[in-house]
Amino acid sequence: MVAQRGRGGAMIPITKLVMDDREAAAARRAILSGWVTQGPEVAAFEREFAALVGAPHACAVSSCTTALHLALLVAGVGPGDEVATVSHSYIATANAVRHCGATPVFVDIEPNGFNIDPTAIGAAVTLRTRAILVVHQMGMPCDLATIVPIARAHGLVVVEDAACAIGSTLRGQPERFEPIGRPHGDVACFSFHPRKVISTGDGGMLTTANAEWDARYRLLRQHGMSVPDTVRHDAERVVFETYPVLGYNYRMTDIQAAVGREQLGRLSEIVAARRERAERYRDLLADVPGLGLPREPAWARSNWQSFCVRLPDGCDQRTVMQRMRDAGVATRRGIMCSHREPPYAHGGHAPLGRSEAAQDRCIILPLYPQMTADEQAQSARALRDACATV
Repeated sequence: MVAQRGRGGAMIPITKLVMDDREAAAARRAILSGWVTQGPEVAAFEREFAALVGAPHACAVSSCTTALHLALLVAGVGPGDEVATVSHSYIATANAVRHCGATPVFVDIEPNGFNIDPTAIGAAVTLRTRAILVVHQMGMPCDLATIVPIARAHGLVVVEDAACAIGSTLRGQPERFEPIGRPHGDVACFSFHPRKVISTGDGGMLTTANAEWDARYRLLRQHGMSVPDTVRHDAERVVFETYPVLGYNYRMTDIQAAVGREQLGRLSEIVAARRERAERYRDLLADVPGLGLPREPAWARSNWQSFCVRLPDGCDQRTVMQRMRDAGVATRRGIMCSHREPPYAHGGHAPLGRSEAAQDRCIILPLYPQMTADEQAQSARALRDACATV
């Protein structure tokens, strides 16, 4: 991310990519190989990603949005169906439901966090509900130990929007932590957008234990082509492909995948650095009156893709953000609510007061592995001063 200029010098950005000559060399390798579209680098990236998270299958696609679309489509979501999900997420979550011709039914978030409230899911389930689409918001795992049994009791599929959650973990059985992406629900979808913990420029991944679903993702991502071009290329005899189903152009390129393989090798170091800086923020901000700090439940470990704080009563979000910007610190507002945007502002939603308050009362602070102690101190000081003067 390019740092902007503030009044006191370089703006502390909201995030920075962790990339160097290794990623450049990987992209160069793919370019010089002569195979730059979906090919051997994508296949290797999929194998390495699956091994890292402990999933039987991983399928690379062009974005997390396309991953969500395929996940819902292959799970059987279609016109007339409903999907219980959150409004409090980037609009792509709700859009993926609409892309299937289905209707998102919004559920409010938990009282003390930013994920779906498991106790409110039951009221959103109807005879038309086909799936529950949960979001591991800002890298914090959802309470899948509670959500999955609810889904099973209603015969519903669980799709995990894990866009922000690569490197986050959840307590499994026995008492040990397992990566998000290992089958907890039915399918998990990841993002490699530059705002995420690791990046391929853009791109996505689906992980699942269902071999039939994985095969379907692979068919649909490449126009429904019966024989992938990689197979045709290596065949000793002439092969003619067919197109038995309506598919999509949802492929990842080999250039992206080559970069992604390098990024996977950095993941543990990146997550450790983010967790360390999240702890430092808690120490620096612990005594700010009325400021709500994010916390991990005992059963989860976040990658801290974002560090989101709830402003004290009486503090105006926009004013605080402007004062921090004037002090050389970039921020972002709380996560958006899709039901407030025109495509979903048709009413009829359950009360979503906690979701709306999270958008209106929270801000996201800068956090990235290269962030120095001085930069964190400056960010904390800017927030403290902004809250004190509003």
